Amino acid sequence: MVSDWNEDILSNIAEVIDSRHKTPVYSDSGYPMVRVVDVNGGALNLENTKRVSDEVYEGFSRGRDPEVGDLVISRVGSYGVVSYVNSDEKFCLGQNTAFIIPKINSRFLYYQLISPFVKWQIEQFVVGAVQKTISLKSIRQFQIKLPPEPEQKAIAHILGFLDDKIELNSQMNETLEAMAQALFKSWFVDFDPVIDNALAAGNTIPDEFIERAEQRKAIEKKDNSDIQALFPDEFEFTEEMGWIPKGWAVSNVGTEFNTVGGGTPSTKNSDFWENGDISWTTPKDLSGNQSKILLNTDRKITELGLNKISSGLLPIDTVLMSSRAPVGYLALAKVPVAINQGYIALKCEKILTPEFAIQWADSAMDEIKQRAGGTTFAEISKTNFRGIPILVPSQKIIDAYSRDVKDLYNQITSRIENINTLAKLRDTLLPKLMSGELRIPDAETLVDETL
Repeated sequence: MVSDWNEDILSNIAEVIDSRHKTPVYSDSGYPMVRVVDVNGGALNLENTKRVSDEVYEGFSRGRDPEVGDLVISRVGSYGVVSYVNSDEKFCLGQNTAFIIPKINSRFLYYQLISPFVKWQIEQFVVGAVQKTISLKSIRQFQIKLPPEPEQKAIAHILGFLDDKIELNSQMNETLEAMAQALFKSWFVDFDPVIDNALAAGNTIPDEFIERAEQRKAIEKKDNSDIQALFPDEFEFTEEMGWIPKGWAVSNVGTEFNTVGGGTPSTKNSDFWENGDISWTTPKDLSGNQSKILLNTDRKITELGLNKISSGLLPIDTVLMSSRAPVGYLALAKVPVAINQGYIALKCEKILTPEFAIQWADSAMDEIKQRAGGTTFAEISKTNFRGIPILVPSQKIIDAYSRDVKDLYNQITSRIENINTLAKLRDTLLPKLMSGELRIPDAETLVDETL
């Protein structure tokens, strides 16, 4: 502990406001309501929150709109997780959460609340055997270490700089992923280039594409003649998939991909795990993934462990899809990897590329889940998965799509590597800065040397 640092309880340096303890009625639109499941650390993300009406919002907001710099903490289940508000969008709190309204530097207080010193206190305060809970009274009693105000600002700036760069990289990756999805949908779901060519040639548009054709007429199109020339200018009807671009083939997953499953070497045999350096993945590795890229796995196996998995070591750019608990996590492996029995892996050894395959799986996820069975939890078998029909364009179209999207995924991969470097540095600096073990000039030097 540094001699010029003080300590105070949270209630003296922040206001702690409880949420309403009642079940709301949700709406299809309206204001976001932040529940425990929405508080995931870092900047508060309101994109996937449930919505409530104006009337419910007024009842739950208690007459106070959130402000940038407010903190939100979860109290039950995933207790003690803190997020910070970084936008002006109005929202209200659902049950088992609380606002922390700082009276000191907000970002500094956020980092103190996620520091090992406060996390230790949370574990001492938490009660409950089945549903663990931390009370509002306990939250208000958190001991907070307080350096002089200039040092608070400097610490918040260093750690905030790293988190902001991580957030920016994450946002850029979301944009790049959306671009890959949008191009796939345009070419292989909506068939925009085929519709454009058919309109230009005066060919008949099937009824199911009339509305899309009208939309395409109103769009100012870029000169993309080289790409347009790869696509046909008319449709043909098939029994399996209805109207499709003329000349494209109707196939199935089992024909176009080598699909394999995995396994788990016995955890009782240390020879399969101890000092292992081979990446081995379970769907849990993908549960928190913000992108469709897998660069690292939580667990590693040995060569002896790998020999127990029939599918062996899968190459880079294998497409991974969780086949149970839940069905539908997707990733493109950017390291050689072995998989457990919760996956179906697609080895792209024919015309369809990994970049096409992962976007196809994403677009076909509703049908994939419909083919899943099981009473305890949903699971799709390799047999059912292999039977799913798939439309196969020409090699030149696949190559054109993959060329552009491969570049997008290379950018995403590079940004994830950067995120990992920044996160490792932040996680190294945070406990040392929060305890006073590391002072500002030394921290700034470490950041400069790393970046």
